[in-house]
Amino acid sequence: MDNWQPQVDTIKQQGGVYVSRDHEGRHLVPINIYSPEEYAGDPDVFIVFAKQMTLQDLLERSAHFFHPDHQYVFSGMNGMGHIEKINQYFPQEHVVAGTCLIGTVLNKAGDVDFIGKSGAGSINMAAQTGVADDRVKEIVADFTAANINPHLTDNFYGTLLTKVVFNSVINTICTLFEIQMGQFIDYDGAEKLGKQLINEAFDVAERAGIQLLSTREEEWQTIKYVSEVTNPLHYPSMYQDMSKNRPTEVDYINGYIYDLGKKYNYEATTHDFLRNLVHLAENTRKFRK
Repeated sequence: MDNWQPQVDTIKQQGGVYVSRDHEGRHLVPINIYSPEEYAGDPDVFIVFAKQMTLQDLLERSAHFFHPDHQYVFSGMNGMGHIEKINQYFPQEHVVAGTCLIGTVLNKAGDVDFIGKSGAGSINMAAQTGVADDRVKEIVADFTAANINPHLTDNFYGTLLTKVVFNSVINTICTLFEIQMGQFIDYDGAEKLGKQLINEAFDVAERAGIQLLSTREEEWQTIKYVSEVTNPLHYPSMYQDMSKNRPTEVDYINGYIYDLGKKYNYEATTHDFLRNLVHLAENTRKFRK
């Protein structure tokens, strides 16, 4: 089910999604797809992967088949701001969220390319209440069977914010310079750039009382490993959006870190600077021919 109509129309027309891995082996995977208005099922769990800017529309259009008394929601979206919207429809006890280190490129509607070897990705996930009941354990088991390496934590906001820190470095810088992750890490000054953003983000988290899943050094090593080994050929999703003239999620990533810091009288100035640079880059695309 999708609220992006070109995706719905294309997948219906071609009878599924074309799937590749590292630009090879393109093949059609049959799936059913619906617009929110067409869907009338009653699944145990919804898996939500919407862009932050489109989530409210998706939820509003889908509310007729929500049954929060027994349905759960898992979301692995980038950025922050989605949990508050989901909680308008589902209680905290039925909300699970995670952060996915699985590289994909949406070439066009109905055509996706996975980046990196099968099984190389992973998910950190947590129940919003911190309590993993039987349904949450079933979700973990299903993700394990799907070979996406879930890791269950009891630190909900720390789990989500840790991925925001990751994205605030690699997504934003790669987007601004229109480069792959491997090209970023090839630069001699990549560590200095990355650690400046990491340090500001950790300063914000400490002031907000949020315990991240990694130390500052561990976070840099994760960025380095993913960029060098796991997904060196990957263009992050923020770049994919900007290159196709779609709005980026920078306000929900670097902007979120800056805005959270302001609540505690801390200025994460580098994050704010990068947020504005991304918006400048978005704006200048209208002058390109």
